[in-house]
Amino acid sequence: MVSRRDLGSWLEGPPQSNEQTWPGQRLGLPRSGPGSIARPGRRIVALMIDWGLSYLIAGWLFGGAELSILAIFAVEQLLLVGTLGYSIGHRIVGIAVRKPDGSAPGLLAAVVRTVLLCLVIPAVIFDQDQRGLHDRAMSTLLVRM
Repeated sequence: MVSRRDLGSWLEGPPQSNEQTWPGQRLGLPRSGPGSIARPGRRIVALMIDWGLSYLIAGWLFGGAELSILAIFAVEQLLLVGTLGYSIGHRIVGIAVRKPDGSAPGLLAAVVRTVLLCLVIPAVIFDQDQRGLHDRAMSTLLVRM
């Protein structure tokens, strides 16, 4: 006789034999420390810092118009992530955007990533490695420095 415990929940999906135990393990990244996947807490704080700075600059230059806040945020992401691999908020919390080989993402990746980030929805849908759709689209990782 099959017990209820043997069946599991249909929400669990099929049994996985190669389950990963931490985000980024499948990608060959360490569990913690430099090079590990940046956790949501750091990401949210970095986003709040970047958005806050954009808000202050837009208030100073454009009277706080909503689109100017978004435009300044997008320019910051494009320029800094595209060239250095991190924004001001990323740098403060100790995370950076990298390609799987460890290099900076480059301008094209920064453009696509920024457009998707500004759309919000792709940034809040994560995979098992805690990479948003904006990172998956350009094969980038947000890792601890």
